[in-house]
Amino acid sequence: MENNNAKAGGWRTNKWVRAAIPALLLHCSIGTVYCWSVFSQEIADYIGFGKASVEWAFSFAIFFLGMSAAFLGNIVEKDIHKSSLIATICFTAGMLLTGFFIYYGGSHKSSPLVLVGIYLSYGFIMGIGLGTGYLSPVKTLMLWFQDKKGLATGLAVAGFGAAKAIASPIMTSLLNKWSDGSGIYKMFWILGCIYFVMMFVGHLLLKKPDGWHEPSGDEKKPGILEVIKTKPVSNYIGIWLMFYINITCGLALISQEKAIVKCIGLAAFAGTISSVSAIFNAGGRLGFSAWADLLKDRNTIYKLIFILSIGFTAIVMLTRGIVNGEGNMLLTALVLCLIFVVNAGYGGGFSNVPTLLSDHYGMGSISALHGITLSAWAFAGLTGNQLATFIVNHSGEWIDHDGSRVNPAGYQNVLYATLVLYIIALVACLVLVKPTDKALQAKANKKK
Repeated sequence: MENNNAKAGGWRTNKWVRAAIPALLLHCSIGTVYCWSVFSQEIADYIGFGKASVEWAFSFAIFFLGMSAAFLGNIVEKDIHKSSLIATICFTAGMLLTGFFIYYGGSHKSSPLVLVGIYLSYGFIMGIGLGTGYLSPVKTLMLWFQDKKGLATGLAVAGFGAAKAIASPIMTSLLNKWSDGSGIYKMFWILGCIYFVMMFVGHLLLKKPDGWHEPSGDEKKPGILEVIKTKPVSNYIGIWLMFYINITCGLALISQEKAIVKCIGLAAFAGTISSVSAIFNAGGRLGFSAWADLLKDRNTIYKLIFILSIGFTAIVMLTRGIVNGEGNMLLTALVLCLIFVVNAGYGGGFSNVPTLLSDHYGMGSISALHGITLSAWAFAGLTGNQLATFIVNHSGEWIDHDGSRVNPAGYQNVLYATLVLYIIALVACLVLVKPTDKALQAKANKKK
């Protein structure tokens, strides 16, 4: 009997069972929001709207992800079981309702009600589930993996990035399963049920370590502004700004990735390249954050991300690799390297934010502070894709390329904007974000 209790106690206090596995279950579910490009055209065709109108559903989802994380961060701070349950219900309800409105749109073509319903379901309701689900496991992971905080958060956030590579072929199979086009709404219903089970199991398993003490209602806990003011305010502004710019630039390039691949003559390999870039995205989330655990100052990782992004963007810009890449192996390789580097840096930027914040401001209010910082993701979700779309639609020239309309010069011009933004981010990283106390102490000890 005692042996059985010991075994039960073992899994109940196991950091992999109570933190890592539930984090992966939650993030591998909500991370499928990045599969949007797999089915957006099918949604538009089925409900009788243009793709541009439907695209706003994804932008709203990312916006409400960031805003719900910002406004509900305190709930996550106080009760991860409540927040993970909210995430489970909102995310899966949003998927099921999206499927319903697509189904309704099949018999009510071009109905504004259908479009508004998809915006509310995929954008608002799912967005709330995304924000709370993204935040819920992060602090718990850092508490369980005190010595390897970057590795732990990188593992979970890598699940968010890898979700696209895992779910895309499954979604494609479901879309093609029914010849009458009904696969588009049935896919949402089937996956909504599967993700509910995954997320609910994650919700049940997720638990903070027994030794961690959250302040009770009678204990005064400093507000977010008080926490931020423990360092120069410019320090936090720098972190927020470089996080925002990294996402904006990442989305600007990633949103045009499929068309860029066509321009360099690799349309037949677009699916493979998309999967490889998703692997780089996930690998950047895990690799950069695990690497940061070994550094005295985690901000060094952001310096590296921005320098690499500036370097490859400048090379492709100067060689006009997107315009001249077809048939030129070197230029084609450079364009692919740019895509993979940006994807890796985009992912690494996400996984290092919570640990960088904890190094600067401590663990006491990290969920709420991380949530406020994710507002950068909300605004980048609205500006990243739209910036690239505006540049492509107002510059260059549209041509026919193997049956597809592409604008190589327009995609090339996007790089001018992202290069400038990456340089601004690097300046913020170098000037505004100060070294942590740990880094300063290590520097002082080295001088001795």
